[in-house]
Amino acid sequence: MTRQAGEEVRDVVGAWDVVSSAERLRLRVFRVSTDEVRMPEGDPVERDYVVHPGSVAVVALGDDGRILLIRQYRHPVRSMLWEVPAGLRDVRGEPLLDCAKRELAEEAGYRADTWDLLLDLHVSPGMSDERTRIFLARGLSEIPEGELDFVHRHEEIDMPVVWIPLAEAVRRAFAGMIHNAQAVAGILAVYAASADGFASLRPADAPEA
Repeated sequence: MTRQAGEEVRDVVGAWDVVSSAERLRLRVFRVSTDEVRMPEGDPVERDYVVHPGSVAVVALGDDGRILLIRQYRHPVRSMLWEVPAGLRDVRGEPLLDCAKRELAEEAGYRADTWDLLLDLHVSPGMSDERTRIFLARGLSEIPEGELDFVHRHEEIDMPVVWIPLAEAVRRAFAGMIHNAQAVAGILAVYAASADGFASLRPADAPEA
Protein backbone atom coordinates (compact mmCIF):
# COMPACT_ATOMS: atom_id res chain seq x y z
CA MET A 1 0.00 0.00 0.00
CA THR A 2 1.41 3.37 -1.05
CA ARG A 3 1.11 6.24 1.42
CA GLN A 4 1.15 9.75 -0.03
CA ALA A 5 2.39 12.35 2.43
CA GLY A 6 0.34 15.52 2.31
CA GLU A 7 -2.28 14.10 -0.08
CA GLU A 8 -5.65 15.79 0.32
CA VAL A 9 -8.26 13.55 1.92
CA ARG A 10 -11.15 14.20 -0.45
CA ASP A 11 -13.26 11.84 -2.54
CA VAL A 12 -12.59 12.13 -6.27
CA VAL A 13 -15.16 11.36 -8.96
CA GLY A 14 -13.74 9.36 -11.84
CA ALA A 15 -14.62 6.05 -13.46
CA TRP A 16 -12.30 3.26 -14.52
CA ASP A 17 -12.77 1.88 -18.03
CA VAL A 18 -15.94 -0.20 -18.44
CA VAL A 19 -15.42 -2.90 -21.06
CA SER A 20 -19.05 -4.07 -21.10
CA SER A 21 -22.27 -3.64 -19.16
CA ALA A 22 -25.35 -5.86 -18.82
CA GLU A 23 -28.63 -5.37 -16.98
CA ARG A 24 -29.47 -8.48 -14.95
CA LEU A 25 -32.74 -7.49 -13.30
CA ARG A 26 -35.22 -4.60 -13.46
CA LEU A 27 -37.67 -4.07 -10.61
CA ARG A 28 -40.03 -1.31 -9.52
CA VAL A 29 -37.50 0.68 -7.49
CA PHE A 30 -34.06 -0.50 -8.58
CA ARG A 31 -32.10 -2.45 -11.20
CA VAL A 32 -29.20 -4.88 -10.92
CA SER A 33 -26.35 -4.53 -13.41
CA THR A 34 -23.01 -6.18 -14.09
CA ASP A 35 -20.11 -4.12 -15.44
CA GLU A 36 -16.84 -5.57 -16.71
CA VAL A 37 -14.31 -3.10 -15.30
CA ARG A 38 -10.66 -2.91 -16.31
CA MET A 39 -8.44 -3.09 -13.21
CA PRO A 40 -5.18 -1.09 -12.84
CA GLU A 41 -3.11 -4.11 -13.90
CA GLY A 42 -5.18 -4.38 -17.09
CA ASP A 43 -7.43 -7.35 -16.30
CA PRO A 44 -11.22 -6.92 -16.78
CA VAL A 45 -13.22 -8.03 -13.72
CA GLU A 46 -17.01 -8.27 -13.31
CA ARG A 47 -18.66 -6.09 -10.71
CA ASP A 48 -22.35 -6.50 -9.80
CA TYR A 49 -24.24 -3.56 -8.30
CA VAL A 50 -27.68 -2.11 -7.63
CA VAL A 51 -28.74 0.92 -9.67
CA HIS A 52 -30.79 3.02 -7.24
CA PRO A 53 -32.71 6.32 -7.68
CA GLY A 54 -31.23 7.78 -4.49
CA SER A 55 -32.79 9.01 -1.28
CA VAL A 56 -33.10 11.89 1.17
CA ALA A 57 -33.43 11.96 4.96
CA VAL A 58 -34.30 14.63 7.51
CA VAL A 59 -33.12 15.11 11.08
CA ALA A 60 -35.81 17.33 12.62
CA LEU A 61 -34.45 19.20 15.66
CA GLY A 62 -36.88 20.95 18.00
CA ASP A 63 -36.19 24.15 19.91
CA ASP A 64 -35.95 22.06 23.08
CA GLY A 65 -33.02 20.00 21.74
CA ARG A 66 -35.03 16.88 20.97
CA ILE A 67 -35.06 15.14 17.59
CA LEU A 68 -37.92 13.39 15.85
CA LEU A 69 -37.77 9.66 15.20
CA ILE A 70 -40.27 7.36 13.53
CA ARG A 71 -40.49 3.58 13.71
CA GLN A 72 -40.97 1.53 10.55
CA TYR A 73 -40.92 -2.17 9.69
CA ARG A 74 -38.05 -3.09 7.34
CA HIS A 75 -38.59 -6.52 5.88
CA PRO A 76 -35.07 -7.25 4.52
CA VAL A 77 -33.67 -7.07 8.06
CA ARG A 78 -36.87 -8.41 9.72
CA SER A 79 -36.89 -5.54 12.21
CA MET A 80 -38.85 -2.55 13.44
CA LEU A 81 -36.28 0.24 13.10
CA TRP A 82 -36.22 3.70 14.60
CA GLU A 83 -35.40 6.10 11.78
CA VAL A 84 -35.53 9.72 10.71
CA PRO A 85 -38.06 10.71 8.03
CA ALA A 86 -36.67 9.60 4.68
CA GLY A 87 -37.68 8.55 1.22
CA LEU A 88 -36.75 7.92 -2.39
CA ARG A 89 -35.89 10.50 -4.97
CA ASP A 90 -38.79 9.24 -7.02
CA VAL A 91 -40.20 12.45 -8.51
CA ARG A 92 -38.33 13.32 -11.71
CA GLY A 93 -36.79 16.78 -11.60
CA GLU A 94 -37.77 17.46 -7.97
CA PRO A 95 -35.10 19.45 -6.09
CA LEU A 96 -33.66 17.45 -3.21
CA LEU A 97 -34.74 20.04 -0.65
CA ASP A 98 -38.33 19.86 -1.90
CA CYS A 99 -38.14 16.07 -1.68
CA ALA A 100 -36.98 16.34 1.93
CA LYS A 101 -39.77 18.77 2.81
CA ARG A 102 -42.28 16.38 1.28
CA GLU A 103 -40.95 13.42 3.25
CA LEU A 104 -40.99 15.34 6.54
CA ALA A 105 -44.62 16.32 5.90
CA GLU A 106 -45.78 12.90 4.71
CA GLU A 107 -44.02 10.72 7.27
CA ALA A 108 -44.09 12.94 10.35
CA GLY A 109 -46.65 15.67 9.71
CA TYR A 110 -44.25 18.58 10.26
CA ARG A 111 -42.88 21.54 8.33
CA ALA A 112 -39.74 23.56 9.07
CA ASP A 113 -38.66 27.18 8.69
CA THR A 114 -34.89 26.55 8.66
CA TRP A 115 -33.06 23.96 6.55
CA ASP A 116 -29.37 23.09 6.41
CA LEU A 117 -27.36 20.37 4.68
CA LEU A 118 -25.86 17.82 7.04
CA LEU A 119 -24.30 15.09 4.90
CA ASP A 120 -23.99 13.60 1.43
CA LEU A 121 -23.38 9.85 1.63
CA HIS A 122 -22.92 6.80 -0.56
CA VAL A 123 -25.00 4.36 1.45
CA SER A 124 -23.26 1.13 0.43
CA PRO A 125 -20.76 1.92 -2.35
CA GLY A 126 -19.48 -1.64 -2.62
CA MET A 127 -22.81 -2.89 -3.94
CA SER A 128 -25.00 0.09 -4.87
CA ASP A 129 -24.79 3.52 -6.49
CA GLU A 130 -27.40 4.92 -4.06
CA ARG A 131 -26.69 8.43 -2.84
CA THR A 132 -28.47 9.95 0.12
CA ARG A 133 -28.59 13.57 1.23
CA ILE A 134 -29.36 14.18 4.89
CA PHE A 135 -30.83 17.53 5.93
CA LEU A 136 -31.23 19.32 9.25
CA ALA A 137 -34.67 20.86 9.76
CA ARG A 138 -35.35 23.42 12.51
CA GLY A 139 -38.09 25.86 13.36
CA LEU A 140 -40.64 23.07 13.28
CA SER A 141 -44.40 23.30 13.36
CA GLU A 142 -47.02 20.58 13.11
CA ILE A 143 -49.10 20.58 9.94
CA PRO A 144 -52.85 20.73 10.64
CA GLU A 145 -54.49 17.41 9.87
CA GLY A 146 -56.78 18.97 7.30
CA GLU A 147 -53.80 20.15 5.22
CA LEU A 148 -52.28 16.69 4.86
CA ASP A 149 -53.35 14.88 1.70
CA PHE A 150 -50.98 11.92 1.90
CA VAL A 151 -52.49 8.46 2.43
CA HIS A 152 -50.32 6.08 4.46
CA ARG A 153 -50.18 2.52 3.13
CA HIS A 154 -48.45 -0.77 3.95
CA GLU A 155 -45.42 -0.25 6.26
CA GLU A 156 -46.32 3.41 6.71
CA ILE A 157 -49.73 2.76 8.33
CA ASP A 158 -48.32 2.24 11.84
CA MET A 159 -45.35 4.58 12.24
CA PRO A 160 -45.25 6.05 15.75
CA VAL A 161 -43.49 9.40 16.12
CA VAL A 162 -41.37 10.13 19.21
CA TRP A 163 -39.21 13.04 20.32
CA ILE A 164 -35.96 12.14 22.06
CA PRO A 165 -33.16 14.37 23.45
CA LEU A 166 -30.28 14.57 21.00
CA ALA A 167 -27.71 13.38 23.57
CA GLU A 168 -29.92 10.39 24.38
CA ALA A 169 -30.19 9.53 20.67
CA VAL A 170 -26.39 9.60 20.45
CA ARG A 171 -26.15 7.29 23.45
CA ARG A 172 -28.63 4.86 21.95
CA ALA A 173 -26.76 4.84 18.62
CA PHE A 174 -23.49 3.94 20.37
CA ALA A 175 -25.31 1.35 22.47
CA GLY A 176 -26.50 -0.48 19.36
CA MET A 177 -30.14 0.45 19.92
CA ILE A 178 -30.53 2.42 16.67
CA HIS A 179 -29.31 0.73 13.47
CA ASN A 180 -30.65 2.66 10.48
CA ALA A 181 -27.64 4.15 8.67
CA GLN A 182 -29.29 7.46 7.78
CA ALA A 183 -30.54 7.90 11.33
CA VAL A 184 -27.20 7.10 12.98
CA ALA A 185 -25.21 9.29 10.58
CA GLY A 186 -27.70 12.14 10.92
CA ILE A 187 -27.83 11.96 14.72
CA LEU A 188 -24.04 12.01 15.07
CA ALA A 189 -23.71 14.77 12.47
CA VAL A 190 -26.22 17.02 14.26
CA TYR A 191 -24.47 16.39 17.57
CA ALA A 192 -21.09 17.31 16.08
CA ALA A 193 -22.44 20.31 14.16
CA SER A 194 -24.08 21.75 17.26
CA ALA A 195 -20.61 22.54 18.68
CA ASP A 196 -20.41 25.73 16.60
CA GLY A 197 -24.13 26.41 16.48
CA PHE A 198 -24.38 24.75 13.05
CA ALA A 199 -22.31 27.52 11.44
CA SER A 200 -20.15 25.02 9.53
CA LEU A 201 -23.04 23.39 7.68
CA ARG A 202 -23.54 23.90 3.96
CA PRO A 203 -26.67 25.59 2.57
CA ALA A 204 -29.57 23.20 2.06
CA ASP A 205 -29.55 23.80 -1.69
CA ALA A 206 -25.80 23.22 -2.16
CA PRO A 207 -25.04 21.17 -5.28
CA GLU A 208 -24.04 17.53 -4.92
CA ALA A 209 -20.30 17.06 -5.38
